[in-house]
Amino acid sequence: MNVRRLIPAAALAGAVALGATALTACSGAGATGSKDGKLAVAASFYPMQFLAEQIGKDHVKVNGLTKPGVEPHDLEITPRQTAQLGEADVILYLKTLQPAVDKAVAQSGVKNVVDAATLTTLEAHAASGHDHGAGEGHAEGEGHDHSHGEAGTDPHVWLDPAKYAEIAKGVGAALEKADPNNAADYKKNTDELVGELTALDTEFKDGLKNTASRTFITTHSAFGYLAERYGLDQEGISGVDPESEPSPARMKELQEVAKKENVSTVFFETLASDKTAEVLATDTGLKTDVLDPLEGITDKSQGADYFEVMRSNLKNLQKALGSK
Repeated sequence: MNVRRLIPAAALAGAVALGATALTACSGAGATGSKDGKLAVAASFYPMQFLAEQIGKDHVKVNGLTKPGVEPHDLEITPRQTAQLGEADVILYLKTLQPAVDKAVAQSGVKNVVDAATLTTLEAHAASGHDHGAGEGHAEGEGHDHSHGEAGTDPHVWLDPAKYAEIAKGVGAALEKADPNNAADYKKNTDELVGELTALDTEFKDGLKNTASRTFITTHSAFGYLAERYGLDQEGISGVDPESEPSPARMKELQEVAKKENVSTVFFETLASDKTAEVLATDTGLKTDVLDPLEGITDKSQGADYFEVMRSNLKNLQKALGSK
């Protein structure tokens, strides 16, 4: 498994250290910053927004900083958004994924801050999926000297349902602490969501355990956690940026991987150009299909929410990998 998309680590002076609960402090029991009396939650991008909406339900008003159709990694925060961020009761984000958000959060003065990266274990993933101790492919980072987040970690944890469930538990605990009057509801909603994520994890395990191939090629190398969880190998085309051009050497390498590993499909995503995927598919005679990193939901997404899109991803992987 591998992820090559790189997000530079942002060492933010004055950033608040976050503990296991991911709350730096509580600004007051039952604090509600929205005009309608609901808990005002600012969510940095879709996976955080989805958790807030599913766990908070009618008790929260969620403001998503990354609007539909915007590539989260490239988000620039407007002065108005910065001001709105400072009015939130709770901020949910994933540190280092969006440097502009990191800076705005550090300047916001909000005391209830949840960093999803503290709620599960982040890992570093190799640049190529064929290095499982067999001496094939690359050593970690070889030919792709890039890193994710702090200490070279990969931030795309929400694409592993088991890790996403761990984050959901932490978000639920954070909302309970920020709004104790509705703690019982947050706890109930969290338990229901974790149950759904556990069921989704089982669907992926069962659906991918007997595939004919274990390797998939994708434009955006965001699927390292998913690949690791279900015993697959990911090969990214561009890696750093789905809009960037891969080197001729990388394209040749991927053609060789496709032939050796019986790859049938090159995956692209909905929030980025499919140009490189189309070029590789044309050169190798492969098909193309969508594998959505779920960084945002648009009318082009293969589903209306996290669960629908993840099940579409599973279906597309099954079709591409075939069965024994």
